[in-house]
Amino acid sequence: MCLIRGFVRAPPAASARPAGMLLRLPPLPALRPFEAAGRLRSFKLAAAELNLTPSAVSHAIAGLEEVLATRLFVRGTRGLSLTPAGADYLAYVSEALSLIAVGTQRLPGRQVERAIAVSAAPTFASRWLLPRLPRFTERWPDVGITVDTSRRQVGFPVDGFDFAIRMSRAPGRSLSWVKLLNEELVPVCSAAYRERILGTDGAIVWPRATLIHLVTASEGWQSWFEVRGLRDIDTTAGLRFDTAELAYGAATAGLGIVLGRRPLVDRELDGGELVRLAEQPVAAETAFWLVSAEETQRRPELRDFKRWLIAEAEAAQSA
Repeated sequence: MCLIRGFVRAPPAASARPAGMLLRLPPLPALRPFEAAGRLRSFKLAAAELNLTPSAVSHAIAGLEEVLATRLFVRGTRGLSLTPAGADYLAYVSEALSLIAVGTQRLPGRQVERAIAVSAAPTFASRWLLPRLPRFTERWPDVGITVDTSRRQVGFPVDGFDFAIRMSRAPGRSLSWVKLLNEELVPVCSAAYRERILGTDGAIVWPRATLIHLVTASEGWQSWFEVRGLRDIDTTAGLRFDTAELAYGAATAGLGIVLGRRPLVDRELDGGELVRLAEQPVAAETAFWLVSAEETQRRPELRDFKRWLIAEAEAAQSA
């Protein structure tokens, strides 16, 4: 997953340019569409983020390219990509917008705001974060929380987010990354379905089982079977779903076995709706990370939220 770089700098010093010397700036209204399209690699996604039409974004960028006399994007059949000049220019524009956002946040009138904006995937937000938020609001009742689950890339601080919770194999090269939770993979199904696929010796007869696939997951059945040393099993057949909610719901309904991802599947395991088919889970390559810009350390409510969330994750992991 890619997040745009979080540029952290001290406020720029007063300009040393001579009095009366005008800065030659590009059309400023076109810079935000350019930054969004460059970050998301899509006019359509940029338009949705900015509440514009794709045509408006395209025309704004075309006008910008005309003024600059430089091609910023390659518009191909396989999608949108930045030219070398566009990629270089995007870094400057992103930094400039970030500095404006930081400067705006530091205005005296903005300091009274005590709200925290968090970006998280829908499954993580509903299954792990939401049940724990009452403990935070009880300790800090005057701090508001906004949770966004739109699955879009996040730019700090341009998009107004303070934190993002993301799955990744390793931390990114920029911003602040703190590992929250490791993931574990464990096959789960309903108790009734387990009885249907047990052999006379009490072992799982895998060829009898219908595999439920979560198509958006980075690791699936093939990875799990390889780690467990199980071969000659067809991992291409079965049912496919694009959300964990549907995949776990299908397993609860007795449609097959899903590769549960702990801690997200713990709710069904604790409630008895699903049972484990392997006592020893397989460690996933991915983990959940808390991502933020260094600027978050300047606001006490953000420091409190970060410490609280890390403490919640440590308690959950040890349990």
